[in-house]
Amino acid sequence: MNQPRPPAGLTALRFKLTIAFDGSGYAGWQVQKIGTGVQAKLEEALARLFPSRPRLQSSSRTDTGVHAVGMVAHFDVHRAECKMTPRKLALAINAWLPDDIRVCSAQRARPDFHARFDATGKQYRYFVWNHTAMNPLLRHRAWHVPRKLDVAAMRLATSSFLGTHDFQSFAANPGYARQSTVRTLRRCAIQSNGPLITFIIEGDGFLYKMCRGLVGTLVQVGLGRFSPNETGTMLRTKDRRMAGMTAPAHGLVLWKVFYAEKSGRSAKPAGPAALAPNPQLTA
Repeated sequence: MNQPRPPAGLTALRFKLTIAFDGSGYAGWQVQKIGTGVQAKLEEALARLFPSRPRLQSSSRTDTGVHAVGMVAHFDVHRAECKMTPRKLALAINAWLPDDIRVCSAQRARPDFHARFDATGKQYRYFVWNHTAMNPLLRHRAWHVPRKLDVAAMRLATSSFLGTHDFQSFAANPGYARQSTVRTLRRCAIQSNGPLITFIIEGDGFLYKMCRGLVGTLVQVGLGRFSPNETGTMLRTKDRRMAGMTAPAHGLVLWKVFYAEKSGRSAKPAGPAALAPNPQLTA
């Protein structure tokens, strides 16, 4: 969607927002014809503040039920409309948002900064509660897997995913033609802290439901349904039917988005550092 152009003679300011949200009650990030997207709530808040009703351009789309602590978006507003500092802007937007969406930071961006096209990579985290009894505090934020998982086997299986591969076997059909199903993963790690298992997946980009396909397959490796060396074979088949299940949406969090220095990236992307939970209590 094209960004609205300011009227002739007025100079636009561009702001970069880092956003956190609990996706449980939303039909994903994007504005939806059916259901409510997180983007719609933020644009409603911006419309309360600015007569030009700015539109947001985001770094990513998220599926229904997926969460974020490091979503990035930008918008333009007429200079004459905005007299607030970035800090006050974040507070003002939050005043009009529901409790399950928050702007963690706002900052001025270069006029040519673009939240999506300037992104150089993303990190997702997926949380699994591996215990016979589900932690009730995590029931909307982690996948409950009651059977004991073999973490060593899952870690061994992740080696197949690192590097540049065609990940078609782990992605769902988005309903439109894709230019390429090749992506590069820089990191695929598994951390274990008692019953909480965290999958950290970082790459240059992700296909539709790709992260959830990777995690679902790794969990099935941990349950002994696949051997660790089968994940490489799954990749080579380029056939979704040959890989494992798709993990539930509610365990997935968009953790951070990376930008090159020329795009105004801070050394530590805002969001996760401020909101990072005690791993034993929340995700």
